Amino acid sequence: MNPTGPVASTQSATADREIVVSRVIGAPPELVFEAFTEVRHLSRWWGPEGFTTTTRAFEFRVGGEWDFVMHGPDGTDYPEWITWTEITPSERITLLHGESRGDPNAFDAVLVFAPDGAATRIEMRTVFRTKELRDEAAEKYHAVEGGQQTLNNLAAYVTEIVRKGVED
Repeated sequence: MNPTGPVASTQSATADREIVVSRVIGAPPELVFEAFTEVRHLSRWWGPEGFTTTTRAFEFRVGGEWDFVMHGPDGTDYPEWITWTEITPSERITLLHGESRGDPNAFDAVLVFAPDGAATRIEMRTVFRTKELRDEAAEKYHAVEGGQQTLNNLAAYVTEIVRKGVED
């Protein structure tokens, strides 16, 4: 059965501008969500393999901002900026992500945290303003691989918290 109505038209209208990555993480949605929403956790796992993160400002609330620098394994610094546009605790985060406030090439992202038995299925759906920006992110910046590596880092971090039985 093919979907119809506004949702179907929205999905088909953005499909050529999207990058979607997902992963199942062996922890409940509340814990996975917390790892995404507290800077003490984010700074320990955020980014692709080999990257580290320095936070300059962080306020997790609708309208709040995360101003940070990602440090690449080759020493390159990448200024980053996120503002949270929607937050449904343990279920969904919507955000705008760019290099800085006002970035004309900033993209929207939706993170969905869904129970999957005792685990959590997290889906990260990024929608770029144009197909060309999506293609550049995928080809030049390896956004698909980077997104998957980021979720793998999240999974390893959350799994370690569960293994220890304590939250840092």
